[in-house]
Amino acid sequence: MCETLPRKYSRSKKKRKLRISFFFTHLFVPLQAMKKSVVYILLVFLMLAGCGKRRPQHVFTHEVLLPMTPVKNQGKSELCWAYAMLATIETEHIVRGDSVNLSAVYIGRMLDDYAASVLQQRQSKQGAGVQAKRKGQRAMGVTLLNMLPTVGAMDYEVLPDDAPDDLATPSWVFLLGARYTPQEFAHSLVAPDEYVALACWPDSPYYKKVEVPTADNWEHNRLLNLPVDTLLKKTERAVRSGHPVCWESTGHAMAIVGIAHDENGKKYFVMKNSWGTDQPDGGLVYMSFSAFRKKTLAVEMLNEE
Repeated sequence: MCETLPRKYSRSKKKRKLRISFFFTHLFVPLQAMKKSVVYILLVFLMLAGCGKRRPQHVFTHEVLLPMTPVKNQGKSELCWAYAMLATIETEHIVRGDSVNLSAVYIGRMLDDYAASVLQQRQSKQGAGVQAKRKGQRAMGVTLLNMLPTVGAMDYEVLPDDAPDDLATPSWVFLLGARYTPQEFAHSLVAPDEYVALACWPDSPYYKKVEVPTADNWEHNRLLNLPVDTLLKKTERAVRSGHPVCWESTGHAMAIVGIAHDENGKKYFVMKNSWGTDQPDGGLVYMSFSAFRKKTLAVEMLNEE
């Protein structure tokens, strides 16, 4: 059985309603008008303050800009390392007069099986207690170079960035009227030891191969460790000689495809990003040489030897 509220409570409730109505009419409504004025003034202040703090728009002059395939979009994937290394390979081939456009989606689909095989090999050498410490899809440019002979490569037009998950992974690459396995196609892209992986890790000895202790290096690759100024000079020399470079920090990877300077003569590397063309400068990023010194973890470039 439901109990009704006492009559005394009902009368006091009516009185409260009258008080609330009076407050709303005489106090709240004027306050609302004041609020609008305050908000308007605040918005004007923020707009003026924002104008004062807006980053200056530099005018860049390209000293070197290598040819490249259209900027791609990695979406929500963590495959920036694959996009960056593939973009490096693409530009290297275009410079030579051979046009290729490669699928990072294919590499993403092959990654789990490849990582499992790497773990199996390590366990056979070091014991069954060895565990994989791979974090999502993250890896390094050198990982892609290691993957190519095993999993191969695929044409971008067959597996583009927006390929649906239920689209079957092709078993063949058709090129110039001929049919190739993905591994055969990859063999035509990169020769053994064609690229060298270099690191800048101040906590380890320079001019020696070191294992960079980052989660992206779950393969335990050993990279030649160089001082950052030496690495910058090698990178600049490679780009000015017509060779792209795959660049990596602890959080992102891009392909270096050019060199520019701003209106003050400050130098920048022109980076091809993988966040689509709906970005400033059509998906290119201008990284100052000073930022390169601060952020660089590793690069992969054509082997000069």
